[in-house]
Amino acid sequence: MSEIRFRESIFARLVLWAILVSVSVTLLLWVVTITTLDRSSRAALVRAVDVDLAGMADIHASGGQKELEERIADRLALSVDDGTAPHYLVTDDAGRHLAGDIATWPKLSARLSETGYITLSDRSPAYARATQLAPNLKLLVAREYGHDSALALRIGWAFLAAGAFAAIAVGIIGRWRAKKLAGRIGLINRAFREPDEPSLQALAEGAAEGDEIGELTRHSAEALAHLRRMVGAHRETTDQVAHELRTPLMHLDNRLVKALKTVPDEENQRLLADARTEIRQVIALLESLLDIATSEARKGDRLGLAPVNLSQLAGRIGELYADSAEESGHKFIRSIMPSVSFQGEEMQLTRLITNLLDNAFKYVPAGGTVRLSLEQGPLLIISDDGPGVPEADREKIFDRFRRGSLPAENPAASQGATSRRHSAGLGLALARAIAERHRLTLQLVPSEKGARFVVAPEK
Repeated sequence: MSEIRFRESIFARLVLWAILVSVSVTLLLWVVTITTLDRSSRAALVRAVDVDLAGMADIHASGGQKELEERIADRLALSVDDGTAPHYLVTDDAGRHLAGDIATWPKLSARLSETGYITLSDRSPAYARATQLAPNLKLLVAREYGHDSALALRIGWAFLAAGAFAAIAVGIIGRWRAKKLAGRIGLINRAFREPDEPSLQALAEGAAEGDEIGELTRHSAEALAHLRRMVGAHRETTDQVAHELRTPLMHLDNRLVKALKTVPDEENQRLLADARTEIRQVIALLESLLDIATSEARKGDRLGLAPVNLSQLAGRIGELYADSAEESGHKFIRSIMPSVSFQGEEMQLTRLITNLLDNAFKYVPAGGTVRLSLEQGPLLIISDDGPGVPEADREKIFDRFRRGSLPAENPAASQGATSRRHSAGLGLALARAIAERHRLTLQLVPSEKGARFVVAPEK
């Protein structure tokens, strides 16, 4: 199983969410700041215009129209064009220009003392208020607010730069931390995939940190160590049981050999020979059961695996079965792609292939065809044109001691061939256990005729 890519990691998603949150918070603060600044600047603008207008009205009230015109000229002469400069317009009721720098009267009613936003002759925006100073005299006071807009723009760029910096900082720091956390989780996953001593040692070292992942690492190390002890104890027990059973059976077989030499009666000799056959079958059965248990216990365990040239291995096995096929009257077709390699145990892979071939030759009558195919992947296919397996039994035949049955519509297959009904039921069970130990799948797939066994990598 390949390592999880960073973009598929939960830590990568957390980093992405952190970046999105930082950007969102920055944008929210920008909106709040701009809104607050805009409201404050507009309130200050209104106050400034109102105060200026009130001052001009007081000047007119105390000094008359001439004093008002002089004071407006003085203020315009002293004002600095910094985007907040004041502007004035004094006209009579007929609209004749009397004083100020605004060329024309805007659409604001002086009698109603209306306010509004206007555009000056140089296209600058301004806020203005009009008032009626006398029956034949109108005053307009305006003030630019371009400086506030420029300030808002600068603040916007500042927030954009700060947000970009925050997002980049969160991304860099978050990715660094996420990769570190992913590495710690990777130790746990690697230990579960390959529970060998280096992986467990690395897991024990990773449990030193006292956070939640450290606690998970410690518990995983303890659980895997306990599992290894249990598997070791189970393996030792089964080996001892096998030894204790095999030894007396071998002694009994030796006694039968001696008895065969001393018994002159042919019938008794035949019975003794049958007994020896039964004993050897029991021993083979016991060894197969132990092999299945060992393979199942080491399912997915990468310890002890080495590169195996499957092309050469299948070629050697094929040569042996080719000679047997000629003697038994079978047609044996081989299609082996060169340079197909795989990480595995050569002896177990050998037994996987031979068990499948034994199963094929066993149930195909003389004159039938057995095919062995090997492609990159690896993809191993062993098929035949024998009696086949009923659909209901396609998974059951991989169970231990499970016996398949012949299709009812193929009575001819039972003549001249051993029916799949009489299988001991361990060859295919062992083959599947070996395949799963190597992270392969063994399946009986549908075919037009006969049986078709496919060995392929797990998906």
